[in-house]
Amino acid sequence: MKQKGCAASRAEQKLRLLENLEARVCEVHFCSFIGNTWRDIFMDYVVLDLEWNQSSTGEEEVSKILPFEIVEIGAIKLNSARKMIDEFSELVKPQVYHEMHHITRKLIHLQMDQLEQGHPFVEVMEQFRSWCGKDYIFCTWGPLDLTELQRNIRYYGLDPLGDGPIRFLDVQKLFSIAYEDKKTRRALEYAIDYLSIEKDIPFHRAFSDAYYTAKVLTCLDENILSNYSFDVFHLPKDKNSEIHVIFDNYAKYISRGFEDKAQALADKTVIGTKCYLCRKALRKKIRWFTPNGKHYYSVACCDKHGWMKSKIRIRKSEDGLVYVVKTQKFITEAEMEAIRDKQEKSRQQRKDRHAVRNQNHQS
Repeated sequence: MKQKGCAASRAEQKLRLLENLEARVCEVHFCSFIGNTWRDIFMDYVVLDLEWNQSSTGEEEVSKILPFEIVEIGAIKLNSARKMIDEFSELVKPQVYHEMHHITRKLIHLQMDQLEQGHPFVEVMEQFRSWCGKDYIFCTWGPLDLTELQRNIRYYGLDPLGDGPIRFLDVQKLFSIAYEDKKTRRALEYAIDYLSIEKDIPFHRAFSDAYYTAKVLTCLDENILSNYSFDVFHLPKDKNSEIHVIFDNYAKYISRGFEDKAQALADKTVIGTKCYLCRKALRKKIRWFTPNGKHYYSVACCDKHGWMKSKIRIRKSEDGLVYVVKTQKFITEAEMEAIRDKQEKSRQQRKDRHAVRNQNHQS
């Protein structure tokens, strides 16, 4: 049976998806990757964890620039077979916050006099970069560590880790994809218990959390590792550097920076709805709309692959620019109708707000 208003049936969608995924090319800002061959390039896995301190009062001017000062770097290196081959652990001597925040003290069980025995961040970072080597991919539990690492790097005027978004493995996300609903985010200790991994060292220190994260990573099936993430502390520097990548059942686009939201939403690539499999320009069946001013939705139809939902998220960069993360995936007709209902609800809410404003103005 054909879908109403769209030539591809659900079965045809699945067939076409399988055919295209086998030969897809995943393009990123520095290289093109076929299938999973990117893991042949990143020979090692650097599993990273950080501990940081923060202002006890929040009144210091520097807290706006450096809200979290790194006080410990821990890492485990795995080879391409995901076997542990090396480790890194260093305390960082505080240069900004010389009083331990009470939450930090309780969580990581470190005293300030212990941290004073460490080395300055610049020295530790130089050692860490040398230890990482050349061919590797970062792996972390959650998305925060790389952001805070780069914020500290910028504060001290060091060379950035890269000139744009950094590809990494968010092991917390991968655990959810492998064992749960792909959306839930669990604590590291929950994952360790779930996988029945021995707890042979205490949690909540940089090295130990990197160690346990590496243990979880070694339990994941190989195919799960293709669901990598991007840290966007540094945005793509121009249009040619923007991120376009295709995963198993959706596509992602990360834009360069724009001065404001209006400029971003005027960009043809941002609002374009080409089929990410056959690259055919599609006519929108549900035009772009937003229920909240931050997320925008549209639905188009491909004759070969069916209904395609596009979602735009508007975000602010570290430098105050606006950028866009757009995801696209194929959906059922029922899901398309649900989006149409959301559009109608959004329109009605807008009309209601307009009516209230007019009534207030008249009174």
